[in-house]
Order: sequence, then C-alpha cells, then structure tokens
Amino acid sequence: MESGKQLTGTLALAVFAAALGSLQYGYSLGVINAPQKVIEKHYGRSLGVWSEKTVLSENGTEEEEEDAGKHPAVVMYWSLSVAIFSIGGMLSSFLVGFVGDLRGRIKGMLMCNVLAVAAGLLMGLCKMWKPHIMVISGRAVMGFYCGLTSGLVPMYIGEIAPKAYRGALGTLHQLAIVIGILISQVIGLDFILGNDNMWPLLLGLSGAPAVLQSLLLPLCPESPRYLYIRLGKEQEARNSLLRLKGPYDATSDLEEMKREKEEANKEPTISILSLIRSSVYRQQLFVALIMHLSQQLSGINAIFYYSTAIFTRAGIGEPVYATIGVGVINTVFTLVSVALVDKAGRRTLTLVGLGGMCCCTIAMTVGLKFQNDYSWMSYVSMSAIFLFVSFFEIGPGPIPWFIVAELFSQGPRPAAIALAGCCNWTSNFIIGMTFPYIEKWLESYVFILFAVMIFGFTVFIYLRVPETKGKTFEEIAAVFKKGRKNTAQSPQNDTELQQLKTATDA
Repeated sequence: MESGKQLTGTLALAVFAAALGSLQYGYSLGVINAPQKVIEKHYGRSLGVWSEKTVLSENGTEEEEEDAGKHPAVVMYWSLSVAIFSIGGMLSSFLVGFVGDLRGRIKGMLMCNVLAVAAGLLMGLCKMWKPHIMVISGRAVMGFYCGLTSGLVPMYIGEIAPKAYRGALGTLHQLAIVIGILISQVIGLDFILGNDNMWPLLLGLSGAPAVLQSLLLPLCPESPRYLYIRLGKEQEARNSLLRLKGPYDATSDLEEMKREKEEANKEPTISILSLIRSSVYRQQLFVALIMHLSQQLSGINAIFYYSTAIFTRAGIGEPVYATIGVGVINTVFTLVSVALVDKAGRRTLTLVGLGGMCCCTIAMTVGLKFQNDYSWMSYVSMSAIFLFVSFFEIGPGPIPWFIVAELFSQGPRPAAIALAGCCNWTSNFIIGMTFPYIEKWLESYVFILFAVMIFGFTVFIYLRVPETKGKTFEEIAAVFKKGRKNTAQSPQNDTELQQLKTATDA
C-alpha cells in the first residue's frame, strides 16, 4: 500500500483509545439531562425547600414535584450543575499545549485520567454528604478534565493520522462525543439508572471510560511528530511510524517532519498574549474564534442540556424517548460527516449545516408558538429539533475542532488551539447558565435569538472562511497573506514576526 495511506490495527487501537476521552466528554455533556427531575428533588430536600412531608400534606404529588424544581434556589443550583462543567473546561483549555508537551500526548492523557476518576467518585458518592455540593464539585472537576481532553485527543489523532484520512479521523473526536451523549441518554432512562436510587451511579459512571483508557494508552505509540519535532528523537519517531503504519519506507515521512522542524525552529512559539496582539495572525484567529462561536451559540447545547424539558413543552408524550431519538440522529449524521468531510470540504459542509439550522430554528419557533392551537404543531417542533441536530453534525459540530490546526502553522498553533478552546467553553458556559432564564423571558420565541446569530455566522463564513481541504499550511497561509495586502505591508509584518521571535527568545 502507498506510504501515508495505511490503516493498521495499531493505528485503530491508538485512535480508539484516544477517542475514549471524547466519549467521556460526550457522556458528561448528556448525563445531566435525563434525571433532571429526580436530581432537583434531592437538591430541594438537601436545601430544605422540599420534603416528603410536603407531598403527603397536599393532594397532588405531581404539582409538588414540579414546585421543587421551580424553587429559585433549586433552579440556581441546577443551572450551576449544568454550567459549572464549562467553567472547568474554560480554565483547563489554556493548559492543553503545556500538558501535551510536558511528557507527550500519551502521558498527558494518562495524567488527565486522575481528574476523571476523582470527578466520578465525587458524583457517585454524592448521597454521603450534600448532593448539590458534591455534584457541582464533581461536574467542575470533570469539566476541567474535558477541557484538556477536548484539545489533547484531536491533537494526538491529527498527528498520527495518515494524510489521506486526516479529515475523517479528525471527525472521530466528534463522533465519540455524540456516542457518549447517546449512551448517557439510554442508561439515564428511569427504569435503568435515571431513578431515585441509582442516579448517583449514573453520574459516577462519567469516570468509567478513563479506567479503560488508562489500560489501553500504554499499548499505543507516542506521536511521531512530537518525538521528532519537539524532542528531536529521530529513531524513536521512526519506530513509532512503523508501529502505526506497518513495515514501509518511512524516509519520506521523516523528511517531511524534518522540514517542519526546520520551519518550526525559524518561527517563534507564540504566546497567547502575543497572538492576541499580533496583526499578522489576526485574520486566522478571528476565523478560528468565529467557527467555535458558531458551534456553541447556534443553540445546540441548549437542546442537549434541556432537550427533555423542550420536548415536554412541545407536547411530546414521552419526551425522554424523543431525546434519545435526538442522540441516535446525532450519531448517524456525524457518521455522514466522517464520510463527506474529505470529499465535500470543510467550508461547504459548515455552510450547509448552518443554513439548515437557521431554517430549523424558525420552524421550532412556529411549532412552539402554535402548539396550543394546532395539536400537530408538536410534531413540527420535534421534527425541527431532529433536523437541527442533523444539520449541526454535518458540519458545524465536528469541523471547528480540527480546522484551527489547519489554519495555523507550527509556531502559533498551540496558542490558537488554547484560545479557540477557551472561546468554545466560555460560550458553552454562557448558554448553559442563561438558557433557562432566556427561555422563561422569550418563551416560544427563544429560538429566534439563535436563528439571528446562526444567520450572522453563515454570512461571515461565506465571506471570510477559505476552503482548507487538500491544501498545505503554506497554501492556507497564502490566502490570508493575500487578504492582508490592502491593510498591511509585508516589511511591517516581517518586522512584527521578528519582534515576536525576539520576545519569545528573551
């Protein structure tokens, strides 16, 4: 088989082991949704605003259970339980480059698993103390873990993937996330683990993939690019290539790494602050941040976090099963993206996805507004949600995670990935924390807000984002350099690059 196009058992094992971190990320995203009412009841009891005695003293148990979830203190702690996950991710996203370079990609992921296990124990044992404090603490630690793994996993997979499959294998990060969401929805059913007795175990299982990953990662080879470009260990990089691709002549791959190492030595490793201030990389950085904002501010996580409540509002009789349906469609259309991303292109799939999502948000609004007047409108709402998720997973879901690495060369890449990750997690937090209040304020018109933002992102990406499919880093950089000609002269940019290198060397 031609060099650079091999798919071997070792490569499959390495990708699978790394993607377990993404699976854990997805599980943690979705697990909090299904047992919402059960957890709110325990929060209310722990806070002293709901009790079994209250239920017995009134006729109408259902009303009292709803009242427990509507108490301002319970609403605040529940929203914090959802959103604190993103705070941990925001903080740790800045450390992805440091952890990945400290001892390597493999050992970096192994070190992070300590956090995942600790978070699982905090949530699994939450009944031993105050449930709301234990769950919020566990979610914060798990978020810190997921902020690291959401950067380390795409980094490792991208560095070990053969060129011909780099887009498809890069999309597997998102595929593992949506599979994790689906698993959490299924075992979160009330007759499995989403009930009054078993919900701590449901949350505690968030740490289970970390245990399996810790057993598999030591069997996987370290990234050859890390070994050669970062550490200068040519023979170890060669051995890693042979393990990943089988017996073949690795000379061409090593020559490519040698050239990249030489370019990396010429180019400064730019800090986050320097990247923000630099006009040389401003266009790429702006594109990267908008791509990640389009993923989160589209409203997708509002559906992931609060899908059961949304389906109940839409008049669906069994909202939990409708939520699982969302998870199934989520997974199927991510597989579609895996198949199409190296053929149709990143820009095309993102535009198609955002355009479809914009139409679906309008349909959702119409369905929610008129569901009381026309019973069939509830099916309009449900269909719109299913299609919304489908369009999201075709492009806006998976592509922002790996396109940042394609937009930046070796020097600014770690800082750019950290900034884009922080932007992603920050917007995730904002949506998770504010959506219940926005929904209460706007009611049926809540998704119009997302429609407006999606339309803006679609226009920006159409006008400013280049296609990166099949292009080298130099070709992609040339597109942005051409765009800078009207605003900055080349000598000025060269001077700024030299200043960046001097500041880095100092």
